[in-house]
Amino acid sequence: MSPIVKRKGERFTLPSKWLLFILTIVCTALMIFTFATDVFDKPFRSIVGYAVVPFEKGIGSVGKWFSGRKDELAQIRSLIKENTELKEQVARLTEENTLLQQDKYELNKLRQLFELDEQYEEYHKVGARIISRDSGNWYSAFVIDKGEKDGLKVDMNVIAGGGLVGRISAVGPNWARVTAIISDNANVSGMTLATEDHLIVSGSLKGMDEGVIYFSKLLDSKGAVNAGDKIVTSDVSDKFLPGILIGYIYTIADDNNNLTKSGTLIPAVDFEHLSEVLVITDQKQTIEE
Repeated sequence: MSPIVKRKGERFTLPSKWLLFILTIVCTALMIFTFATDVFDKPFRSIVGYAVVPFEKGIGSVGKWFSGRKDELAQIRSLIKENTELKEQVARLTEENTLLQQDKYELNKLRQLFELDEQYEEYHKVGARIISRDSGNWYSAFVIDKGEKDGLKVDMNVIAGGGLVGRISAVGPNWARVTAIISDNANVSGMTLATEDHLIVSGSLKGMDEGVIYFSKLLDSKGAVNAGDKIVTSDVSDKFLPGILIGYIYTIADDNNNLTKSGTLIPAVDFEHLSEVLVITDQKQTIEE
């Protein structure tokens, strides 16, 4: 084999197999050198420490953030569901409480009517509910849900809350209109329960703004009538049955004639809050007959 001679002007070329052989030897040597020494270990670790570790930390922080948001989202959904259930429970309990309050109110009203029925047990009575009333703050005139079909007639007395409300002034097949004793121009013949002195009770819507109605023509020669005395319907009333409580004397004063007395009384009935009443089906004329 003749040696390779480089001629003048020719470029030096290395055969591919020799280049591959040389590179293989170099790589093998570097591998052996790397495994045998730590010359490249520290720089590589430094590069990893400066480049890879922060990247891994960033990836870890992002993962933790998404994990936290996922947990918060699940918690929010749970709280929303729980809040919805609590709202439904509160609404249900509120409705039940309202119904219980209404039942309690109805029960108290029925108890009052029952006690009133026992108080005037000598009379026959029919219960009725108020379905409408005239404008104003007071139940001075209203309509009830009972009428001729229930045996009601004009001038039948109406009671509620322990005392006299008024009388029926008009009646239809299934309704009746009641005019209260507090209405203007309404007059009731009454008497003091303790002394049986007679007087006239007069309605006044203006007086009701102060919580009172008026009385006049009281004959009290002995001066025995005082504030707080009960006033009831008298025996001489032509439309009202005797002995029904009207109210209590609030003020009393001598008239200018020095023979009679006048003043105010507080009605026994709360004419601002009425819902049920009792109608006495016995009439004054029928009882007298």
